[in-house]
Amino acid sequence: MDARFGFILGLCLMMGLTCATSVKFVDCGSSSGKVAMVDINPCTAQPCQLHRGDSYTVNVTFNSDVESQTSTAVVHGIIAGVPIPFPIPEPDGCKSGIQCPIHKGQAYNYATQLPVKSEYPPIKLVVEWELKDDNKNDLFCIRFPVQIV
Repeated sequence: MDARFGFILGLCLMMGLTCATSVKFVDCGSSSGKVAMVDINPCTAQPCQLHRGDSYTVNVTFNSDVESQTSTAVVHGIIAGVPIPFPIPEPDGCKSGIQCPIHKGQAYNYATQLPVKSEYPPIKLVVEWELKDDNKNDLFCIRFPVQIV
């Protein structure tokens, strides 16, 4: 039974790796932290193709340079240079995989859902994702291209 469990676990891990890819991103002003990695699941190529009506998991691994009791996500879609607010289901980072309070020098994995509504038009855009600390400074600020299909 242990051999089958190990095989199934290994198979699941391999399947998970094929559905997510490390996303190339640009740091847009992470003043209170440093991003180590960004991935979107499922996303197998870049720019990530986000299908209307589906939901995606966004994972950001970062290190904090500050102490903070809270964290709040702010997301924009940048279309033709204009930032358009993009609501997400849970803007509270402390309810998105982060154990608050946030401590200086520690690594965190922020994980949340990115729903793509069926009424969104098919378009290429840049997503700007910020996670703000108590003082409204960016624990991280990243930009990455996506294509809504």
